[in-house]
Amino acid sequence: MVTQQPGFFFAGGLNVMLFLFWLVCIGLGIYAFVLFVKLALRGITALDLYNYAKNREIRERYESVHKDDSL
Repeated sequence: MVTQQPGFFFAGGLNVMLFLFWLVCIGLGIYAFVLFVKLALRGITALDLYNYAKNREIRERYESVHKDDSL
């Protein structure tokens, strides 16, 4: 005679649901990491552009001051 436990199918379904939830969490974590890397790369590019513009502005101001001395 086979005895069945009352919550056997429920517990088995719960394990499958927890595994699917775990897979979804892993997928969302990878997606969030990719978005973070894209954001970081954009930030680095923006910082490079800002530094280039500031250095160019400083260089132009410095060179214009010294252009008068050479005349």
